[in-house]
Amino acid sequence: MKFFPKQLIDGYRTFATQRLPTEQSRYRDLSERGQFPETMVIGCCDSRVSPEVIFDAGPGELFVVRNIANLVPVYQPDSNAHGVSAALEYAVTVLKVKNIVVLGHAQCGGIRAFVDKIKPLTPGDFIGKWMQMFIKPGEVVEQREHESLLDFVTRIEKAAVFRSLENLMTFPFVRERVESGEMQLHGAYFGVAEGSLFVLDRTAKEFISVADALKASE
Repeated sequence: MKFFPKQLIDGYRTFATQRLPTEQSRYRDLSERGQFPETMVIGCCDSRVSPEVIFDAGPGELFVVRNIANLVPVYQPDSNAHGVSAALEYAVTVLKVKNIVVLGHAQCGGIRAFVDKIKPLTPGDFIGKWMQMFIKPGEVVEQREHESLLDFVTRIEKAAVFRSLENLMTFPFVRERVESGEMQLHGAYFGVAEGSLFVLDRTAKEFISVADALKASE
């Protein structure tokens, strides 16, 4: 164990002595019955944006897939490997989740790489190719006149959520459950610095502050 990261060992020690005793029965139940989460979250790999932490979720409550810039590809049943599509297929057809949440966030490195048009980090240019899913063929994404760089990046971070929600509906098994009312799609945006959460109002096509909504309802 001496070569295993000490931070992780220390973290597990805290988990085993503090959290596990209070949730041991839940873990045993989950191991015997399997998982039945009602919500799938498609989030970013960014270490600052953990869905389980943001939504204070316990074991078995969220089915999470994370990737660069929380992107969902279009439905493409070919011979290539599709990690996000595989997770989506399992969540929808086997777990039969009732909600899918696409969780975007501020200061997204993937979006910034796309905006800055950075040079490939390696010959494979995996990030560059991955981020190309964000735009449609022939689509041009540029900074608007009088738009600050910060506003531009924020707009594209939120646009990535819209595009992923749009791409989700290209999957027949997703569209079928959404149109039948068995499942709903949601968008959210997390502000890292403030810890703020915004949820997408699909009708107004804008993100609404959860904190403001909660205050208004009090």
